[in-house]
Amino acid sequence: MSEAFTAEVLEAGRLLFAKPTRFIMGVAALEQLPPGDMAEIAFAGRSNAGKSSLINALTGVNGLARASNTPGRTRELNMFDVDEGRLRIVDMPGYGYAKAARKEARSWQRLMKDYLRGRIGLKRVFVLIDARHGALTADKEMFGLLDSSAVSYQLVLTKIDKINAAELAETLGALAETAKKRAAALPAIHVTSSVKGTGLAELRAEIVGLAADAS
Repeated sequence: MSEAFTAEVLEAGRLLFAKPTRFIMGVAALEQLPPGDMAEIAFAGRSNAGKSSLINALTGVNGLARASNTPGRTRELNMFDVDEGRLRIVDMPGYGYAKAARKEARSWQRLMKDYLRGRIGLKRVFVLIDARHGALTADKEMFGLLDSSAVSYQLVLTKIDKINAAELAETLGALAETAKKRAAALPAIHVTSSVKGTGLAELRAEIVGLAADAS
């Protein structure tokens, strides 16, 4: 589970995401990246893990990150500005979509590697794990990429409204064991539901601390 946050930090997180959030640009190649001159956090996850839904729920802006019934729709690094330059959110391309063309999948992987390598402003990658499935092979490949890139990352369990308490406890236990064995993974795991709002306040509090560290 994620750490406990004080009421003050929870309120700071709420206030950050009460500020305007807007889409900046989609990046398809390294040379298109904006300067890494502000705090950045990134969201990664398998196709259909709920990245778009979580970003929309965190920011309170419906449709900010376009969700789709077709997994693998996001093919670029989609960038969003929070509070006029205080924080940049990066929605990374979904991975692990079996029907994606091999050439296209390689292109996504190359873009992610290029982005992760030496991005000074990147404070943390939040890797979303669908609670119904736990960490699958594609997720573990992403963990390996982040470990080798020496990028700090934290696991976020999504869609917990879709499973029962016993299943949640089992999945959390397995993820905690996985995180222990990973060089760049943080031990605390966020537990969320975009539908019910579970865990969003704590995740906002986590993120505001990263933005504050960069100021």
